[in-house]
Amino acid sequence: MSTLRFQALKETLNRQPIIATNTERRSTLFGENVFNQTTMLQYLTKDAYTSVIDAIENGSKIDRRIADQIASAMKEWALSKGVTHYTHWFQPLTGATAEKHDAFFETIGNGQGIEKFGGGQLVQQEPDASSFPNGGIRNTFEARGYTAWDPTSPAFIYGTTLCIPTVFVAYTGEALDYKTPLLRALQAVDYAATAIAKYFDKNVKKVNASLGWEQEYFLIDNALANSRPDIVMTGRTLLGHSSAKGQQLDDHYFGSIPTRALEYMKDLESECMLLGIPVKTRHNEVAPNQFELAPIYEETNLAVDHNSLLMDIMSKVASRHNLRVLLHEKPFAGVNGSGKHNNWSLGTNTGVNLLSPGKTPMSNLQFLTFFINTIKAINDNEELMRAGIASASNDHRLGANEAPPAIMSVFIGKQLTAVLKELEGVSDGKLSPQEKTDLKLNVVGKIPEILLDNTDRNRTSPFAFTGNKFEFRAVGSKANCANPMTILNTIVAKQLVDFKIEVDALIDKKGLKKDEAIFNVLREYIKQSKDILFEGNGYSEEWEKEAKKRGLSNNKTTPEALKAKVAPKNLELFEEMKVMNKIEAEARYEIEIEEYVMRIQIEGRVLGDIARNHVIPTAIRYQNMLITNVAGLKDLYGKDFKKYTKEQMEIIEEISEHIGKINTKVNEMTEKRRKANKLDDLEKKASDYCNKVKPMFDEIRYSCDKLELLVDDELWPLTKYRELLFTR
Repeated sequence: MSTLRFQALKETLNRQPIIATNTERRSTLFGENVFNQTTMLQYLTKDAYTSVIDAIENGSKIDRRIADQIASAMKEWALSKGVTHYTHWFQPLTGATAEKHDAFFETIGNGQGIEKFGGGQLVQQEPDASSFPNGGIRNTFEARGYTAWDPTSPAFIYGTTLCIPTVFVAYTGEALDYKTPLLRALQAVDYAATAIAKYFDKNVKKVNASLGWEQEYFLIDNALANSRPDIVMTGRTLLGHSSAKGQQLDDHYFGSIPTRALEYMKDLESECMLLGIPVKTRHNEVAPNQFELAPIYEETNLAVDHNSLLMDIMSKVASRHNLRVLLHEKPFAGVNGSGKHNNWSLGTNTGVNLLSPGKTPMSNLQFLTFFINTIKAINDNEELMRAGIASASNDHRLGANEAPPAIMSVFIGKQLTAVLKELEGVSDGKLSPQEKTDLKLNVVGKIPEILLDNTDRNRTSPFAFTGNKFEFRAVGSKANCANPMTILNTIVAKQLVDFKIEVDALIDKKGLKKDEAIFNVLREYIKQSKDILFEGNGYSEEWEKEAKKRGLSNNKTTPEALKAKVAPKNLELFEEMKVMNKIEAEARYEIEIEEYVMRIQIEGRVLGDIARNHVIPTAIRYQNMLITNVAGLKDLYGKDFKKYTKEQMEIIEEISEHIGKINTKVNEMTEKRRKANKLDDLEKKASDYCNKVKPMFDEIRYSCDKLELLVDDELWPLTKYRELLFTR
């Protein structure tokens, strides 16, 4: 193995940057391989084009005759670009994307064939669904599942394949993917937000939730990655002593991008442009060899599809550059992990961002309405929000001094906190003319000025208002954005529905004017949502104690956090908003708990293998070298040899001590894993893996990392942190 390590280092040091060749303007490349509206205008009839746009904007159905026309146009466009196959591209509950390729080809007899693709093949397919996670919705032998075309996300070409974004459902109709509940949640928030927006502008017909994700990742050389069994099998390092130099000098953040990484980014961005992914920002992140990529905001469903596609493209492009992308939230101990901040807002079809103040008191009241309702939604559903970002890998990052803690809170800044305090004092019932004027001029009217200087100052907040959007910072770097976005849009939709009921009741039953009713309800929401607002340091022990007093949850582990997904009130919430039925919600809980168990199980096996088969034999080999040295000195110096071998003897004893601890702890971990595996109850199994098996990792790692410092560098088999993080 030490030979493999040095071969990998030699190979890495001899690499030359692979220069990205596509130098065309971004605007020229953008959307070239997407069946977007521009392409549709060229290939579709007027009826077909109108039908697709109507389906995108209003959710109307496309009849079979029109579907045949669209399929034929898609096929001709794809064939003109050298495409040979098509696939229904979907997002099963594995966390990855899925696709089965079929050729545009059928035989017609007499040894002849044609390219064929009809409306039936476009609209629906029946892939073998037996091996995808289903959470008990169907038996494994019941393979039938359906993919159905989602016209709101345009088809695209990747390589020589036409990819058609689809939903994935069971034979019995339950959702087996991330996209279906997300689409339902977006429909719910559209309906609820449009009803509220009409208080302020009767012309509003639709509200779209927008999303801008920020993708953080690590880049290391492929040879170095392949020299580490833990990276290959788990996506992270399970052991390894910290490098003397890490990120403490802050010299990587926003620094000059290393040449190989920059050429990779150029290549990646070109691929993104072709696929209509509007990437705009790239930079070095805090940790060595850590980077970030971010796009322009898009409608949420499309943004989620683009991020899922991006994660796949990142790995494929990295292979061309002899690099490995690590999307794990904490691939290296002791340096920052990676997140995927989800920037969320709501916008109307009239072009108004509902979380941005305007030029009039009424538009600012509209802003306050959506702003306060969002805070209230988080306050009432903070455990569910935590559950939406729970995973075995994200547990390593949350609260690790570079990411938000596991306690959900909302940061809005001192200026907006002062605004809410003013609104809290609004009179009950009808407002006096003087109070109305004062509110409009001195509170609501000054919001735009306040926000000009209300920049984001708190990096420890999981959910922060940053000017004209909320930023959900706790999302993990390898997560599918659909999970947290489904929850966020669902709880906001429910909150807006409740808000309208309360406002209308004050107008109809108590005779209040619309703005008076809105002020009255918002006043109560501010009082009810105080617990979730927090401006201070999220890492402090004081905040943990304070959060406990406020009744906020602190679910530090995934098994704890996920329980919120199947709490009775949340099952009712999903059903009421028609986002997921009880079967779908419970299935997702079971899938995520089972995945947690399997992740920890795999890591335990890999760690045991490395410790026993790589670390211990290497330590013994070095120890034997020291013993030979001591024996030689004894022959040379006789009874005085101890004077000359004191240090060697201490190292020999220390090595023996660590070898013994590793062996004992691996045996103990294996036994605890064996006991956990015998449990039939999935919750209890997850609890055992979390609280009994996983803590053993650090104990085993401690002795392995100590041996790394003791053993001759030329013998050590595992590529070290200084090499992984600083070899470029």
